[in-house]
Amino acid sequence: MFSLESFIKINKCLFPVAGYGTRFLPATKAIPKEMLPILTKPLIQYGVEEAMSAGMTTMAMVTSKHKQAIKNHFEPHTDIEASIKGTAKEALLDEVNYASEQCDFSYIEQQEMLGLGHAIYTGKQLIGDEPFAVILPDDLCTNNGDSVLKQMAALYVQHPDCCIVAIEEVPMTEVDKYGVIDGKLLEGSTNAYQVSSMVEKPTPEEAPTNLAIIGRYILTPQIFGVLENTAPDKNGEIQITDALMTLAKQGKVIAYKFEGTRYDCGNVKGFVEATNAFAKSEDLI
Repeated sequence: MFSLESFIKINKCLFPVAGYGTRFLPATKAIPKEMLPILTKPLIQYGVEEAMSAGMTTMAMVTSKHKQAIKNHFEPHTDIEASIKGTAKEALLDEVNYASEQCDFSYIEQQEMLGLGHAIYTGKQLIGDEPFAVILPDDLCTNNGDSVLKQMAALYVQHPDCCIVAIEEVPMTEVDKYGVIDGKLLEGSTNAYQVSSMVEKPTPEEAPTNLAIIGRYILTPQIFGVLENTAPDKNGEIQITDALMTLAKQGKVIAYKFEGTRYDCGNVKGFVEATNAFAKSEDLI
């Protein structure tokens, strides 16, 4: 029987992981910030598992020469595996080994740090001409039901010509940290908006709403052509928000207010909050 979900399937997820993680220095001088663990699992693994939960099996990493540890994490480590074989610790590698077995991992280096839009465009040759997801591992999302990306993938089936961005309400005093959207609820929806405007890191006075974009996207391949023609901002960076605004003017961007909890692990405070929350859920504290 024909299934629209199987016909409009997103197979690839892109991870822009080339950044230096300077907020976590000196820890990130030698360790990629995406390898910092929440309890015993690194942020990048949480991201890969979320992509897998949405049916994606190709993980495209836009990385740098300093991030070899990410690639190593998803490859076999025969010495460790041999040392714990037959012990209770053997099961500790089950999740990462399962991801490695089920998924294809590809890597490309971003030569210059010129903004999120530039990082996504760098991944073009890994993605090709098909829709894809983007996860920023700094944003760790949890819930008791479907993952954020799985929720977004279900919405994409209904709107396959549109890019979808995840949003959440933030205090107006914090809008200058985010891309902020304006728009109208889709007919019959309580959590999906047709985007009419997007502003990158506005002041509270400039912000049209407090609906902030977080690190989950589903993008159509049209985004690459738009990014190629998107001018750098005043800091010389190519912003994905600016590129998406071009598509929003064509009615091709939807913002989705997801179900779940997001931890901003891109800063120390959010990282500690996530660690404490996960520790409580495991009855460790």
